Amino acid sequence: MESSTTRSIVDALTKAIVDHRLQPGTKLAEQKLADHFGVSRTLVRQALFQLSQNKLIRLEPARGAFVAAPAVDEARQVFAVRRMLEAEMTREFVRTVTPAKIKALKEHVALEKSAVSGEDISGRTELLGDFHVRMAELMGNQVLAQILGELISRCALITLMYQSTSAAEHSNDEHADIVKALAARDEERAVRLMTEHLEHVEANLTFDRKVPTNDISLALS
Repeated sequence: MESSTTRSIVDALTKAIVDHRLQPGTKLAEQKLADHFGVSRTLVRQALFQLSQNKLIRLEPARGAFVAAPAVDEARQVFAVRRMLEAEMTREFVRTVTPAKIKALKEHVALEKSAVSGEDISGRTELLGDFHVRMAELMGNQVLAQILGELISRCALITLMYQSTSAAEHSNDEHADIVKALAARDEERAVRLMTEHLEHVEANLTFDRKVPTNDISLALS
């Protein structure tokens, strides 16, 4: 029962955060949340801890819990590094492409499409980021896969909070186009599509999006 209740609190707060009904920096008072959900502060504390593990909130000693405030400048720097790194990765992938690698990427793109269609916000964010790591893994370059994974995780929260559903659909379509270019061994087109894709993802993050409220009860209603 406790596990199910905690999960429902986590899900409700996650949706409120990624739907921008709770703005970055909002204090999440344990008692207010307990009153809203009709549960003990212990269950609320468990839910807040889980959310802190997912980096959606930050826990500060003696101050409490706050909705995470992603560093936009850091995300922009991450995208700049990714464009440099992934252009060369794409070139190398074309040179070593095989039908098995293309099949694996097509299967991944299909999973992305399903997550986007099902409005699985956290799932689609993870899968869309993993596409790039998957390319490195299929090349057999674990160092590159690890570096990309770390880079992507540094801006994952920003992508989760600031990428719209339409932008996510566009990313999925662009991944499919990249796979087609890779399958055709069209190196220049594949590199161009990858670079444009990363530029589009960054450009479509609505960093300046207005948020309607920081009132917990209103945001969760």
